[in-house]
This record gives sequence, structure tokens and C-alpha cells, in this order.
Amino acid sequence: MGSKTWKRFIGWALLGLLLTWGVSCASPTADQSDRREVEFWTMQLQPQFNDYFNQLIANFENDNPEVKIRWVDVPWSAMESKILAAVSAQTAPDLVNLNPDFASMLAGRDAWLNLDEHLSEEVRSLYLPNIWEANMIQTCDGDNCQNRTFGIPWYLTTQIVIYNQNLLNQAGLENPPTTYEEVATVAQTIRERTGKYALFVSFVPTDSAQVLQSLVQMGVQLVDNNRRAAFNTPEGRAAFQYWVDLYQRDLLPREVLTQGHRRAIELYQAGEIALLTTGPQFFRAIAENAPDIAKVSAPSSAITGETGKISVAVMNLVIPQNTRHPEDAINFALFVTNSANQLNFAKASNVIPSSIEALENPFFQNIPADATPQDQARKISAQQMTNAQVLIPPLEDIKELQSIIYNNLQAAMLNRKTVDQAIVDAETDWNRRLN
Repeated sequence: MGSKTWKRFIGWALLGLLLTWGVSCASPTADQSDRREVEFWTMQLQPQFNDYFNQLIANFENDNPEVKIRWVDVPWSAMESKILAAVSAQTAPDLVNLNPDFASMLAGRDAWLNLDEHLSEEVRSLYLPNIWEANMIQTCDGDNCQNRTFGIPWYLTTQIVIYNQNLLNQAGLENPPTTYEEVATVAQTIRERTGKYALFVSFVPTDSAQVLQSLVQMGVQLVDNNRRAAFNTPEGRAAFQYWVDLYQRDLLPREVLTQGHRRAIELYQAGEIALLTTGPQFFRAIAENAPDIAKVSAPSSAITGETGKISVAVMNLVIPQNTRHPEDAINFALFVTNSANQLNFAKASNVIPSSIEALENPFFQNIPADATPQDQARKISAQQMTNAQVLIPPLEDIKELQSIIYNNLQAAMLNRKTVDQAIVDAETDWNRRLN
């Protein structure tokens, strides 16, 4: 190789190196492996909301090119076991969609990031105050107790009643009940005149918290400030007696002792019960699974007790303590739950937002003259938010309290205990467990 050729070769080689170095310096984010990955778990939102979340994630990544979101959807029935295993093995994702009841159990074990150390009052003020409080837990070290925020509120559903107009008409009833006192009368009338049941409420200890919520609605305080049983009161005995009487008078199906809330949905879709306590989003499922029942179904306000309290179900976002990217996870959680994105998700899924600004949107306040039952249910659900709250205290062992109360209620319903003995035994069992 001649000297000129050699010099030309060296020149091109140096130019190539300079160009390669220049590109690598000018585009540090071009290499996908350099992006920080945030793993995000949701509960049973695929495939129905794939388009929504794919667009949501693309928008976030466009604004935050150094972050990559990996979305993993987990079946509802598998979430508790999977997140428990992941937290125990320190392989938890960076952001998880849970509900406060279950999240609070792990919050008591210090599994989640303490968000009070990361979020300002200005951020908190963007969410409904009563819903934000549902994402707080009281932790105690001896006599020193303090509240700690463990989750960011996301979407909500308040309970409504979907009722079968035909069954009510057959029983000679014009309107569905709105209080537990009315339920007892309506249940008797429907049973006598149609041979069917008014409602199905599960007493399976590991299933729905509806009965536990009903006690609070009837004026029962479950625990005191020291977490000791507070339900052995005249109000508590009256509430225990209410459910025992309904069962023993054959106004509840026998299987309420062995079947969960899913059975209530099945019975309603089969036309065997008149009232279904659920969320507005179930209208869509009823229309798909039982179109004939859907045609005669209408929404009504939730059943409550003398307190007037309405139960709200909350979905939140929590961040595990061992996340590798806490700030990225928080930023994405705040993006998912901002006003615009909450409103878009509410419209897509027929849920209620926890954002104050989103809830004030006309979509929740005004419905067309030819509104569908689902539209009517959305308005009822939104209007109930003024009295809606999470009725069950966020205790790490709340499921244990539910199990103790349900087991003793079942014993009274089956005449194995008196109501007085059942409530005393429940009080003793819970307090003994605390000690």
C-alpha cells in the first residue's frame, strides 16, 4: 500500500471513529438497554383496556424517554398470592394496582413506600379527601401511633342496586328498598308472592365484606383507637340479630353460608333474586350474559342503614419498598391518576374517578334524555360520592376480623349459639388475638 493510500485509509478510519463517538455521545438514550424499566402490575384489565393502556404508556414514555414501562396484567384471583410471593422474595414490581383492604395488610408489614415522604400537600389536594384517607394506615410503636400514606387513589365504584323490575312487579312492589329496614319487609313480600329471594349476601369468611360493611352502615363501630373490639354494643347485637333473623326466616338462600358474591351475580342473571348489590360496570356483563334479564333491569341507589353511609370500593397504586426506581414509579403513578387520564379511563370503563377535577366533569353530572340504565347508574354512583367512604378500617389484619365475625354469625344463624353468645365470642376471639 502506497503512502498516499495509507494516509487516506488512516483518515477514513479516524473519521469513522469520530462519527461513531459523536453519535454515541449525541444520542445516549438511543440504546434501549440504557432506559430505566418500571414494571407495572394491574388487576384483570387485559384485553379489554389494551388500547387505553398502550396509548397511556406511549404518552408517558414520549415525555420521559429515559423510562420504559413494562405492563403486566394479573388475574384478579391470582393477585394476592403473586404479590405476597414477590414481596417476600424481594422481586416485587415497581408499581402495583391493589385495593386498600389488601394493600393495608402489607402496609402494616412495611411493604410499601411511605408516600408522605415523597408527595406534597398540593398533590394530595387533587384527590377526594375521604378517598385519600382510605390509603392511610395507623402504625403504632408502643403508645406512639401515626398515620402513614401507602397508596395513591385511582378509580372508584360506589355500590348501587341493580333490580329486576319484573320480579318487583310480580310482588306488587313499585320501588326497590333503599334501607336495611325496608329490605326485611321487601324480602318477606317477594318470598311470599314469587317464591324467590330478594337478595343474596355472602357470609363466607374469605369472600365479600358486604356484611361487615352493613354493620358499619347500621351504626356499629368495629374497633376502637387501640384496635380492640368495639362491636359488642346494642347496635352490634341488633345488626347480628338482623342477619340471623333473615336467614332463619328463609329470606336468604341457604347457600349464603357456603358461596361467595359470584353466586349472587349468577342468581341475579338467572332471574332467581330481585336485587343485586354491585357496581355500575356490571350492567355490561349482565347485558352480555343474560340479555333478557338486562332488558328488565334498572339501577337504584345503594342500600344503607341509619347512618346513611355508602360503601365505596377503591383501587389504588402502591410502590414496593424495594423498587429500584421510586421516583419514576411515583411519577408514572401520578400520570396514571391525573385528572385527564382518570376521566378518559372512567369513560372507557364506567367507573368513578378519585380526582376532584375529573369528578366535576359534566360526563358524571348530566345524562341524556334517552339515557341507558348504565348511564343512569353512572349518575347515581357519582351523586353518592358525597356520602361515600371506605367503611372498613384499614387494618393489616382486617380479614381476620371479618373471619371471626362471620364465623360467629354463621354459628348463630345455624342455632349453634345465641346472638348474645356469638357477639361475645367474636369480641373475645378478636381481643385475644391482639394480645
